[in-house]
Amino acid sequence: MWVRAVTTLRSAGHFPCTRWHSQSSYDVAIVGGGIVGLASARELLSRYQNLSFVVLEKENEIASHQSGHNSGVIHSGIYYKPGSLKARLCVQGADLAYQYCDKKRIPYKRCGKLIVAVESSEVPRLEALFERGQQNNVRDLRMIGREEIHQREPYCKGIQALDSPYTGIVDWKAVAQSYGTDFEVMGGHIRTGFEVQAFKETSEGTEGNEEGMKFPVSVLSAQGETVRCRYVLACGGLHSDRLAEKSGCSREPRIVPFRGDYLVLKPEKHYLVNGNIYPVPDPRFPFLGVHFTPRMDGSIWLGPNAILAFKREGYRLTDFSLRDFADAIAFRGLQKLVLKNLVYGIGEMYRGISISAQVKELKRYIPEGG
Repeated sequence: MWVRAVTTLRSAGHFPCTRWHSQSSYDVAIVGGGIVGLASARELLSRYQNLSFVVLEKENEIASHQSGHNSGVIHSGIYYKPGSLKARLCVQGADLAYQYCDKKRIPYKRCGKLIVAVESSEVPRLEALFERGQQNNVRDLRMIGREEIHQREPYCKGIQALDSPYTGIVDWKAVAQSYGTDFEVMGGHIRTGFEVQAFKETSEGTEGNEEGMKFPVSVLSAQGETVRCRYVLACGGLHSDRLAEKSGCSREPRIVPFRGDYLVLKPEKHYLVNGNIYPVPDPRFPFLGVHFTPRMDGSIWLGPNAILAFKREGYRLTDFSLRDFADAIAFRGLQKLVLKNLVYGIGEMYRGISISAQVKELKRYIPEGG
């Protein structure tokens, strides 16, 4: 039944450049062409149309890493602490994501999500999660019993569930690429193949142009190119700590990469799953646990287990970077995390190499899947 898969880990009338801007000089440079960098660039340009902007991306295309390697879920905001910035952003972000996709005609599915309790001991945690979701103003959230679980997911075993019909799925890479298109249409520039090597503060007295405009920051690439700018916004994702260090700031908190390994449901078994099916999270551990995730391409992902990646951009088990690995294991924060969750971590590693162990966990929710 199961096979393995691995994932995670642009109006011309408002063109802001004036004649004194050369191709390598901008008011603002955004480092990172993922969804965060592109969204930030798009929003800033919409607010400050008299400024010139450039996005610098080290890969040959935008949205190559985390933006294109994720489960594709539009979360509704259930899990986060009430009143926190994460909670407010997630709830508002879901609304804005659906509105943007409708406006740009980006396909999505509002397939919903069930957070399912399969044992009575999980019910108090489920009820607490329901209260948290209500405090976060999550849309249409409700508790349901066995009968309604069966109506929503006929093959799912559960005694109670939290029903979140506002949860959906989308191709976030397509969303990020659309942000890039918006940015370019408004007059922004995207430069790919520009891997930032260093930031250099220059003397404004010597780096001004012929009209006296100053560009106090030089962004140097590994390929020997230079972009001069007045301001830099770093949105480097997996390399954000290293970019911070290059700018003279602290590297803390440090980036430690974890890879999510998924299984994929065979096409002839797709009838078993209608929407997202999630376990009740255990607050003692930092991950949500294995779940069932429909995808926009029609496939259904099962998992993930979360294990330490040996390379920051390593999406396969065999991907390895000595620098990234040494950097991670030397970090005191990771050491504390491992010690605190040693037993859980060993279990995740075991499930990472044992398909049968993953299937056993998944069958708690859909027994007929075996």
